[in-house]
Amino acid sequence: MSLSFASHRKLSLGLLAAALVAAVLPARTLGARAQEPRFLEEEEQGRGGGGGPVSVAPPEPLKFRYMGPAPAGRIAAVVGVPGDAKTYYLGSASGGVWKTTDSGTTFKPVFDDQPVQAIGSLAIADSDPNQVWAGTGESWIIRYSDVMGDGVYKSTDAGATWKNMGLKETGRIARVLIHPTNPNVVYVCAVGRATGPQQERGVFKTTDGGNTWKQTLFVNPDTGCSGLTLDPKNPNHMMAATWQLEQHTWGQFSGTKPGSGIYNSTDGGDTWKKVTDPGLPHDPIGKIDIAIAPSNGQRVYALIQTKDQGSMWRSDDGGATWKVTSWDRSLTGRAGYYIRIAVNPFNADDVLVSSSSHHRSTDGGKNFSGNGGLANQGNISCGDCHDIWMDSKIE
Repeated sequence: MSLSFASHRKLSLGLLAAALVAAVLPARTLGARAQEPRFLEEEEQGRGGGGGPVSVAPPEPLKFRYMGPAPAGRIAAVVGVPGDAKTYYLGSASGGVWKTTDSGTTFKPVFDDQPVQAIGSLAIADSDPNQVWAGTGESWIIRYSDVMGDGVYKSTDAGATWKNMGLKETGRIARVLIHPTNPNVVYVCAVGRATGPQQERGVFKTTDGGNTWKQTLFVNPDTGCSGLTLDPKNPNHMMAATWQLEQHTWGQFSGTKPGSGIYNSTDGGDTWKKVTDPGLPHDPIGKIDIAIAPSNGQRVYALIQTKDQGSMWRSDDGGATWKVTSWDRSLTGRAGYYIRIAVNPFNADDVLVSSSSHHRSTDGGKNFSGNGGLANQGNISCGDCHDIWMDSKIE
């Protein structure tokens, strides 16, 4: 019994490290490279004399490190305040929301008074960092016993207090997005309970800060939303990924029916059109995540669960046409539990993927580090990596 507990705790700590450290380092850190050796003349160093040049060793590459919090269990979601290198929020799969204001030195639970503790997604308004949203329900689905949520919550005082803003029957929320300049416009990407057909899944939008919601994308009762992204320079351009899923005690059935796909919106998520380019994989396909490069809205990446058609796809024309860029199976292994992609806010070729390991591509999704075998300075050594956040204001 003791051995089992110790092993479980070690795994939980590894999960925490994977999720948190992927959030706390800014984009420049993730892209850091060791400098070339520099030779300084003694006169430069202010010591005088006629000695020869002094060799200065290159600095060690920046690396991820474990930050905590130890009691929180598995971390499912992470987000930071853009431009503030000290403040971050963590969402636990079954332990609520945690906050640090000292770069991870200490953490405080800020969601304990709420009736649910399963967090699927976190978001902070770029235009008002006091507005924090939490989508509830375990969105990394691997077993029938995953904890459900009761909708989406909003805090207007930086996590001190919370209010349930509805969508209580969505079960699991995979992503919350906030309009970059109008914090009253918020989008929710809902997987659904996944235990059977339901109407409360897909993409929901509010324009009044969560007082009312409109379901703007609904595929069918067996299909929910697994990924949602917008172009911060043109927020009318959005893309959504949908996932047909059935989760039972005896197994998970992903993509066994029509429903999984990629959708495009050019009117701020009010209407959607399915992308049917022949460059994308054909049915059957399972879970999908999607990401528009913040620095170049024409560059879009999709991570797609398929049997033998590839793993990573890329578009260079805003999602109209696609081509497969990587067949690396380690990017999509155990897909229901993972499938998360993020793009460096300052470099459209720098792509990160969280799965059973942490993966990185610096050539536009063609080659990846991690289980794919490519060297990666500062790589995370983790067994489960779930979420990624990068600061859009600190390069």
